[in-house]
Amino acid sequence: MSESLVSWMWLWVPITLFAALAQTVRNTAQRSLTQQLGTLPATLVRFLYGLPFAAVFLLLLYVLPTQPPALPHFSAAYLGWITLGAVFQVAATAALLLAMKERNFAVAVTLSKTEILQVALFGAVFLHELPTALALAAMVIATVGVLLLSLPPRGQLLSLQAWFSKSALYGLVCGACFAIAVIGFRGGALALQAQTPWLSGAWGVLVAQTLQSIVLGAWVAFKTPQGIRPIFRAWRISLLAGSMGAAASLAWFTAYAMQSAAAVRTLGMVEVVFSYLVSRRMLSENFNRAELLGMALMVLGLVLICLQGV
Repeated sequence: MSESLVSWMWLWVPITLFAALAQTVRNTAQRSLTQQLGTLPATLVRFLYGLPFAAVFLLLLYVLPTQPPALPHFSAAYLGWITLGAVFQVAATAALLLAMKERNFAVAVTLSKTEILQVALFGAVFLHELPTALALAAMVIATVGVLLLSLPPRGQLLSLQAWFSKSALYGLVCGACFAIAVIGFRGGALALQAQTPWLSGAWGVLVAQTLQSIVLGAWVAFKTPQGIRPIFRAWRISLLAGSMGAAASLAWFTAYAMQSAAAVRTLGMVEVVFSYLVSRRMLSENFNRAELLGMALMVLGLVLICLQGV
């Protein structure tokens, strides 16, 4: 790891917080697009409309400095890691779509929240990044907190059939696919060895979203009745979703170049807090005891992960 990377490692905390905030805005815009276009076209918007913003950001990183940085070395390992991340990120979306068609979708959503613990597991196996005892405690505490916030209705909670259903399997697969995607992006950041984490993040987003735009764009074009035409008609809200999606992705990938995937994704769970506060504010609803406990545990886990990672 270069000296510049080491000297900037503390920045992963505000960068991750920004990524979670930008992703909350993107999700809000994408939710509106999903109602207009459908789930897969709305997912494509995230990648396709985000590409120009990622390209401009990368160009500025080379144009603005008085001494432009050298081009990084694009090895087969780097392309393999990024491809792994890009493919599994799309696969996670597909698993979530399959879960949405099932009866016990709430159970699937709950089990998908185990992503953080799976990131820690896959990170230890494939990247040999073993979490410290404090980091592991933070992950477990934050995961319990988010589970309390996303528990299914009481009837499903007490139903063994729901927990062993196809929907539950899809939820676990969804979490695993998101976890593997994160490991792929972190592995790519380590393999690229760019001069700065900003360059690592920008190249990672550009390569990954190009692959995702091609693959998902071809699927939407040939498998949906109207193809990709509706995406361009909804260009205003798509620009918002794309720009915020690019901003979030650039921040995520930059953070992956600075800190372990498990630590970044654990702190990134603050997105759940942001989303929950926004939704509660809009609905003018109060928190129940389980939700308050879940929120408190999440905040405690996020504070602990910051203490071990800075």
